Amino acid sequence: MREVEVVGVRVEMPSNTPIVLLREAAGERYLPIWIGAVEATAIAFAQQGVVPPRPLTHDLLRDVLEATGNEVEEIRITEMRDNVFYATLVLASGVEISARPSDSIALALRTGSRIVCDEGLLDDAGILVPDEQEDEVEKFREFLDHVTPEDFEQGKE
Repeated sequence: MREVEVVGVRVEMPSNTPIVLLREAAGERYLPIWIGAVEATAIAFAQQGVVPPRPLTHDLLRDVLEATGNEVEEIRITEMRDNVFYATLVLASGVEISARPSDSIALALRTGSRIVCDEGLLDDAGILVPDEQEDEVEKFREFLDHVTPEDFEQGKE
């Protein structure tokens, strides 16, 4: 397993489909995962520190885990089958729960949990971005600095 960091979310054009982009913490590989608009908003909210007036589903799950004395140890993005990514929530108690990567990432950002990705998955689905192409990634980061959760609302272009 390799630790990854959340670069951010954006809308892929022309399909208008949100993606979350992960970057290998100690490497040059990126992993794009296509996600839903609701999950993109949840991830963007967490990254921007937006606190909604009422808890969103991921906030509720975090609160339930805390109230019951459970901690999220780490999020594991484990595999891709038929172009669908799979993840596992690992609790400090050792309990493992199957989950979607988008929900897992939204929860990890709210709990400060580590996110790791299977090495083979990074080999198969990751994109190698050498240092000389880092300026393209920087442009993406600039985009992320100016995107708002409302940009991910259904039907927006």
